[in-house]
Amino acid sequence: MNNKTIGIIGVGNVGATLAFTLATNNICSNILLKDIRNNISQAMALDISQAVQGTSSNTKVTACLNNEDFKECDIIVITAGIARKPNMSRDDLLLTNAKIVISVMNEISKNNPNAIIIIISNPLDAMVYTALKSSNYPANKVLGMAGTLDSARMSYFIAEKLGFPNVNIKTSVIGGHGDSMVPLVDFSTIDGKKLNEILSSEDIVDIIDKTKNGGGQIVKLLETGSAYYAPAYSTIGMIEAILNDTKECFACATLLNGEYGHKNIVSGVDVLLGKNGVEKIVELDISNFEKEQFQKSINNVQELVDVLEEKIFNKK
Repeated sequence: MNNKTIGIIGVGNVGATLAFTLATNNICSNILLKDIRNNISQAMALDISQAVQGTSSNTKVTACLNNEDFKECDIIVITAGIARKPNMSRDDLLLTNAKIVISVMNEISKNNPNAIIIIISNPLDAMVYTALKSSNYPANKVLGMAGTLDSARMSYFIAEKLGFPNVNIKTSVIGGHGDSMVPLVDFSTIDGKKLNEILSSEDIVDIIDKTKNGGGQIVKLLETGSAYYAPAYSTIGMIEAILNDTKECFACATLLNGEYGHKNIVSGVDVLLGKNGVEKIVELDISNFEKEQFQKSINNVQELVDVLEEKIFNKK
């Protein structure tokens, strides 16, 4: 176990699942929970702490009722915000969740100056931009859980197409966390072989379509919420890479500084994660078609950023 503290802002389904998994697997020494609903954070802290007693974990879980108690975190995961509802796009969440993220960043910055911030709130790329714009945290320490989840969904749909055989599936998805994401077919493999060596073009198109709509499908089925197990588990991998300084590659939303020809915009790309957060952005040699799709994704995020600049930041 690392002698580290993980803070979680927003203890809904994703936050609670994340806290439970971190605690019962002894991944860190302390977990601080904070939610606008104090009774929920207290209830989850008690419930998870009691679950830990049935394990070999020594992780302590605490509900923070005051901002002053939420301090000295090594990593902070922000899940706060309203969730998508059926027929609601991620873009519909923009202004409401931006105001929530700004409020959270103001609350945590004073007592957690060295923390690495992982954003899960949607629309994700715009929320990472919002967190950076409204704080003094360096770009490498504010990132979003995006492509890691999208890549996991792509892997699932590949396995589903194959009939769930015991094979090693690796996938890569870049771009915005939404309908404009770009699943990279040439950088996705099945036991080291490219997808088109095993699957038909029709199957690949179907997998790409299902990947882009993977989150929306769950929202539609749940009717009153969105996915939480897969987002939480994807975040766990990122946290472990940071705590253990593994320099492992994950697809995350981060601020671009010339990569793929773009600056001052957030998008999902492959990065190496370590003790400093984003240690390096890995720029892949993608095809011209994928570059065009990535540009469209960037344009979609830029539209959201333009709204944020007009409606929120330029009003200050």
